[in-house]
Amino acid sequence: MHEELLTIGRFARLCRLSVKQLRHYDEIGLLAPVRVDPATGYRYYTADQARDALTIALLRELDLPLAVIGETLATAEPDVRAKILRSERDRLAARIRRDQGRLRMLTRVADGLPSYEVTLAREPARHLAVVRATCAAADVGKAVGECVGRLVGVLGAVGVGWTPPLWGLYPLDLEERVALAVGAEVVGAGGAGLGGVGLDGAGLGGAGLGGAGLGGAGLRGPGLDVEVLAGGVVLSVLHTGAYAELPLAYHALFAAVQERGLTARGPVREAYLVGPGDEVAVEEYRTRLVVAVESGEAVEPGGDGKWGLGRAPGRDGERGEGRAPGKGRVSDEDGEPGRGKAPGTGRAPGEGGERTA
Repeated sequence: MHEELLTIGRFARLCRLSVKQLRHYDEIGLLAPVRVDPATGYRYYTADQARDALTIALLRELDLPLAVIGETLATAEPDVRAKILRSERDRLAARIRRDQGRLRMLTRVADGLPSYEVTLAREPARHLAVVRATCAAADVGKAVGECVGRLVGVLGAVGVGWTPPLWGLYPLDLEERVALAVGAEVVGAGGAGLGGVGLDGAGLGGAGLGGAGLGGAGLRGPGLDVEVLAGGVVLSVLHTGAYAELPLAYHALFAAVQERGLTARGPVREAYLVGPGDEVAVEEYRTRLVVAVESGEAVEPGGDGKWGLGRAPGRDGERGEGRAPGKGRVSDEDGEPGRGKAPGTGRAPGEGGERTA
């Protein structure tokens, strides 16, 4: 006895799909009819195909990509199918967290851009032990969390201490693929840091730091690298709040760069002063954003020792005494925001590798 063939219209009504969808699913190989009339091109289905068609309709309602749906239907192993769907669930959860962050940020912007105090200071040189990663722009938070785990793990394995905060280093221009690094200033024997006296012969790459110079036999690990941040003039801003709202602080920082006619130099730096490791609410996270600027474009210290900001020339061609948005208070000589709360434990952003708070 032959199984009854269903026309595409009848099958579409049975499975809550449109005729157009069924034709498309046939074209991409997701759900093929059991018979196509060679003379008319009409497609015919059987009732046995209804379960797969209904599954496709359900998963499309959940916004799963057709490629993932095809992968799900192609396996008869329940464990494999469950793994595929859990992976999509995790991606959806991450997207929802990002959207929630965008919603909070849009709410703040709708009430008016928050006021940030952008300051100009001379930043000391820093020598960091870093781990690097390259990822899609949407995966930066996850990559940062993984870098933190690798960095802290390697330094802990060789018994080398480091000084908070941890630093995130990012390119000046963000592309679809982002090359980033997470680093820390390492402390060696006698408290001598990487940027200390023994840099040439007993520090970076040498046998110093108590026999554990960076790059030497005592401090080796998979993917461990060195990043030297030259000292010089920087603009910086202190952000208090969730990491998802950092774009607001970046807006203020780079607006100051452009409005004053300065030229920024990468990498852009994020110092994680207070974060998840300090067991505080996300509203109390403190992140310092730093970007180096060409020193020749900044106004040198005046008689009071304070720095001014250069700005684009006026009509007379001369640079004025522009200053950053806000009160224009200058950072302390050590480059940290003046009288700010002391850095936290130095643990990096995000819990479980995410930077979504």
